[in-house]
Amino acid sequence: MPGRAPGILFCMPATSSRQPDSPGNVSREPGPDRPDGPGAEHDDGLPLPQRYHAILVVALGITLAVLDTAIANVALPTIAEHLHASAASSIWIVNAYQLAVTISLLPLASLGDRIGYRRVYLAGMVLFTVSSAGCAFATSLPELAFARVIQGFGAAGIMSVNTALVRNIYPSSQLGRGVSINAMVVAVSSAVGPTVAAGVLSVASWPWLFAINVPIGIVAIAIGMRALPRNVAHPAPYDYLSAVMNAIVFGLLIFAVDGLGHGEQRGWIVLELAAAVAIGYVFVRRQLTLTAPLLPVDLLKIPIFALSIGTSVCSFCAQMLAYVSLPFLLQVSLGLSQVQTGLLMTPWPLVIVFAAPLSGVLSDRMSAGLLGGIGLAALTVGLLLLATLGAHPDPLQIAWRMALCGVGFGIFQSPNNRTMLSSAPRHRSGGASGMLGTARLTGQTLGAAIVALIFGVAPQHGPIIALYVAACFSAVASGVSMMRTLQRVAPPT
Repeated sequence: MPGRAPGILFCMPATSSRQPDSPGNVSREPGPDRPDGPGAEHDDGLPLPQRYHAILVVALGITLAVLDTAIANVALPTIAEHLHASAASSIWIVNAYQLAVTISLLPLASLGDRIGYRRVYLAGMVLFTVSSAGCAFATSLPELAFARVIQGFGAAGIMSVNTALVRNIYPSSQLGRGVSINAMVVAVSSAVGPTVAAGVLSVASWPWLFAINVPIGIVAIAIGMRALPRNVAHPAPYDYLSAVMNAIVFGLLIFAVDGLGHGEQRGWIVLELAAAVAIGYVFVRRQLTLTAPLLPVDLLKIPIFALSIGTSVCSFCAQMLAYVSLPFLLQVSLGLSQVQTGLLMTPWPLVIVFAAPLSGVLSDRMSAGLLGGIGLAALTVGLLLLATLGAHPDPLQIAWRMALCGVGFGIFQSPNNRTMLSSAPRHRSGGASGMLGTARLTGQTLGAAIVALIFGVAPQHGPIIALYVAACFSAVASGVSMMRTLQRVAPPT
């Protein structure tokens, strides 16, 4: 499935305004030294078929980064048993990866603005591929956790600039179509992750879960070196102090949320949160004094961009609240098995596969604020219907409610991402791409923290309360999205 998904959009008609053989035009054959070859920024995107090759590389990178998270989650018990590690210790196989991604996403996005998105993406792909081999050869939990940290930095290189690359790959008139590929690939990878993990473990040992990344990574690197576009770099001194402060702030937040979920001493959690707030305040004040800040506060001065970020944070918070609470609702409250729970939750990400591309195409023609508002309204209704399922629902009642949530989220995501990217100046595409990922991580982190609080205060009714809270966040996000219809987007420079 992951290998086939991008082809859905590759078959969509797309035209290029370039006529390589017309009189007076310079040949557009790819060439690293040609200023208008795969290198330069063009509002009309890359010529065909180079555009297809480039978006294939982006899709492969996102597939590997997302699929690896889902695979590791499913395989934790098996890996812990083979490495003679406790269940609590094995969580670091997931946390190490997530922590590395979170702390390095914005610094690498900022680096992409300075040295080029293509370099950062390919370096991330190389690092991810090599560290995947390291994970496969790990013989102890510390070795595997260390390799996962390196793998997380590689994944951050991929995810930090992927949407910035899409902006240079696709013509501005088809940007929504290009951005929707990311949403579709993420949904497909999330949906098939457990199936891929189960399939691999049924015929091979756990190291093969990571080893399969190596040949795919090599293919992506080989095609990417030829096909990925080069953007005009904007050399500027790199702000290492801001990068360190960014890592500390997000690292402390991750540790605090993790501690909250595992019932650690509240004193340590409060201390970590207080330190994150204090350092974060200094960090933000520092960014306000910079012309090209690592945390792109300058982009937040653009009303449409700020509203899109707010919409993204609220929507991903709602999604995480639902994703974490639904298994408890289905298994504990309704008495379903793990297999039944997995199957009944599949319609959500599966429907996004179809909704996201359609919404991406529509976003090139319709108001993103309106599309996003409609999608999030549908998500709100779906969450409320899940919260009011009753004591003995049949599988079909659960499945169509999940599908409604997936339709709503799929309709919202592509237009929102397109708006964030297109409202930023082209030379700040890396910062916009980094903020897109950071908004997602912030929403997910906030959602996980709220679920932990709800389950701690009201464990018996926690899943239902969490779904109602998720619906509230989704409703707020819908309202914020509708506010964007009142904003006029100035052409980015």
